[in-house]
Amino acid sequence: MTALLEIKRNIEKVIIGQEEVTDLMLISLLNQGHVLLESVPGTGKTMLAKTFAKSIDSDFKRIQFTPDVLPSDIVGIRFYNPKTQDFQLHYGPVMTNILLADEINRATPKTQSSLLEVMEERQVTIDGETHRLPSPFMVIATQNPVESQQGTFSLPTAQLDRFFMKIEIGYPNIEAEKDIIKKHLRDEPINQVSAVFNPNELVEIREQLKKVKISETIENYILEIVAETRNNPSIELGVSPRGTLALFRAAQGFAFLDGRDYVKPEDVKKSVYPVLTHRILLSSEAYMTYSSKQVIEEILKNIVVPVEAGV
Repeated sequence: MTALLEIKRNIEKVIIGQEEVTDLMLISLLNQGHVLLESVPGTGKTMLAKTFAKSIDSDFKRIQFTPDVLPSDIVGIRFYNPKTQDFQLHYGPVMTNILLADEINRATPKTQSSLLEVMEERQVTIDGETHRLPSPFMVIATQNPVESQQGTFSLPTAQLDRFFMKIEIGYPNIEAEKDIIKKHLRDEPINQVSAVFNPNELVEIREQLKKVKISETIENYILEIVAETRNNPSIELGVSPRGTLALFRAAQGFAFLDGRDYVKPEDVKKSVYPVLTHRILLSSEAYMTYSSKQVIEEILKNIVVPVEAGV
């Protein structure tokens, strides 16, 4: 826990007033999950990803996605070298620990799909040959929702489902923005950030996380939420079993960060929006009136919350 708190303190030096976002990032790291950061331009998505990566003593690479980026620019290519007269393998930026996929929805669907195998199986196939990625491996992708009609491509459902969480970063409040101005006018805060976490510690921490207990009552609560996403008339495509598992793990993560060895209903509620909203597909009629978040919110209102109790 101490090591995780160090990462959190590091991030808070640069990203001010976003404590909940930081917690979600840490929970995703613990669960070997990938993160999709969404917000309007200028709210610190890229800075958050860079600070997070810099806090961990590991390899970090960034891809700036544009419509002309090719799959081989991401995964790598085997090319013929006339000097040596043989074929040589050149790995793409995915061969790293933390990959920042900046403005991922600016790439074409073909290029986006090159990350499917990478994100799910943590391996890359080049010319029919499979290569394992280093461990840990985490994709942090960013996208700007307001530009969805200007040279962007929607992420396919299969790709969205591979993101453990979709984290929306809102505007800071007035006090937080005052602190941002003061810090950034003095110096670039990220220059004060150094690695405070050894990724080798993740193995032990993840084992501790698995010991967080989930009572049958909480299990049923989670499963009922998921079932409602599959039966709700406003939802065309409900949450997949991968999403169900992610919801269980995220709830364990919140309990773990809070220093508990059991999950409470509040942990589930905190996990629902970042884990599920990007995993449902609204019907065409509902899409014109509601957001995914509003539909999920309505589902939660109609499900009886179990009585909180340790297990």
